[in-house]
Amino acid sequence: MVPQRNINTHSWRRYRLGLCLSISLLNLSVLAEPITFSHAWQQLEQVSDQLQAKSQLVNRAQAEEDAGDALNYPSINIAGSYTRLEKPLEFDVQDLDLDLSSLSSTIMDVLSTIPSSMFVTPLTEQDVFRASLQAMWPIYTGGKITAAQGIHAAQVSETEQELALARRELFLQLVDRYYAVSVTKTLVDTQKQLVDSLTVHVTHAKKLEQQGQIAKVERLNAQVALENAKVNWGKSKRQYEMAEIALARMLHIPSVDPISALFLLEQQPSLPRLSQLTLTQHPALKLLEAKEAQANGLVDLEKGSYYPTVYLYGNYTLYEDNSLFAQVEPDWMVGVGMSIPLISRDGRSGKVQAAKSALLQARYTKAQTKQDLSLLIDQSYRQMLQAKEEADALDVSLALATENLRLRELSFNQGLSTSIDRVDAELSLTAVKTQQLGAKYRYIQAYAKVMAVSGQVDEFINRTQIQGTAYAG
Repeated sequence: MVPQRNINTHSWRRYRLGLCLSISLLNLSVLAEPITFSHAWQQLEQVSDQLQAKSQLVNRAQAEEDAGDALNYPSINIAGSYTRLEKPLEFDVQDLDLDLSSLSSTIMDVLSTIPSSMFVTPLTEQDVFRASLQAMWPIYTGGKITAAQGIHAAQVSETEQELALARRELFLQLVDRYYAVSVTKTLVDTQKQLVDSLTVHVTHAKKLEQQGQIAKVERLNAQVALENAKVNWGKSKRQYEMAEIALARMLHIPSVDPISALFLLEQQPSLPRLSQLTLTQHPALKLLEAKEAQANGLVDLEKGSYYPTVYLYGNYTLYEDNSLFAQVEPDWMVGVGMSIPLISRDGRSGKVQAAKSALLQARYTKAQTKQDLSLLIDQSYRQMLQAKEEADALDVSLALATENLRLRELSFNQGLSTSIDRVDAELSLTAVKTQQLGAKYRYIQAYAKVMAVSGQVDEFINRTQIQGTAYAG
């Protein structure tokens, strides 16, 4: 009796676990917010921190591009200075060493009576204060300004393509999580049907055993199958709960109930058109084109260091002291300046060569990326076709498994077949349903990847709306 009591206790615990899981799943279904795939995508675009971070990167690049426009304008600044001289600047006539031999003695006598300080003229004070308005406007830089602005524009394009790539990757992640919830929920229902069916079967098996129509081992086999089905049911519930939590966290909502149904297209999209769209519009290629433009701009920028720089400049005195030097100096001045590099220590030739290597690298990477994208679209398309063929082929298997279960049920009730045959038929039907569900899920994943790679995310979303919801059947 003790082993039997342990078995009953274990069964009771398992029953309570299954009951708790059922209540938890029921609560999730009641509290969850029904949401279509298109609404889920709209929600994700609004709340995704990843997309927001990439958007700010675009804003940053655009701000730097706007800042680059200022290179075309003159620079104007106010400069002020205070200088403490060792001694004031002075002009002493006696320092001219003039020849006074031609002057009369009378004049010489008069000059000799004049103090030497009278021959000194102060030019500045010992403390010198100055303030001026200065302007400089480069009018020719050897193409360096144009190259720098071109690099900024290409950087904006690069960040925009990075945002587009992140958006497509996030779309594929949403497809995986959204339909994973639908798949696991359907799997829970399938496992529940199996448990219900096996429960009825065990009840019948017990009655047949009591009537002596079947052996004990057949009733035990049915019970083992039922217990295994309950365990698998519990696993499927937990998988559903984890998938639902992952999707809800992704969408930043407490709970979610996806209602867009799985679907299979009767008419598949054209592979040549998909390939053409991929190789002409994919953000990865446009990103590499932006990098190529940056490399071109870098080459022009480094070549510009070989050319002269011509600029306009001007100065206007705002404040000066009352010294003689300040009175002599003009209040304003303008002019044209030029700087011609002759010998430089910055390694101009090496930088030009490095920029050319970066340009070639971008071109080779773009060519390789085209090959990779062409292979990716081909493989994804064939995976989609494979999943479609598998799902269609399982329709026949599903019909066969359903009919086989019906016949095994009749045969078992009439004593013409064993419980093992009946259970095997039930498990086979569940396995076919699970396989077909997996094939449909793989088809959705492959179809979404094909649409994302070829830039037709909106087409996929429209297709989910056309197919309707799971509730609509």
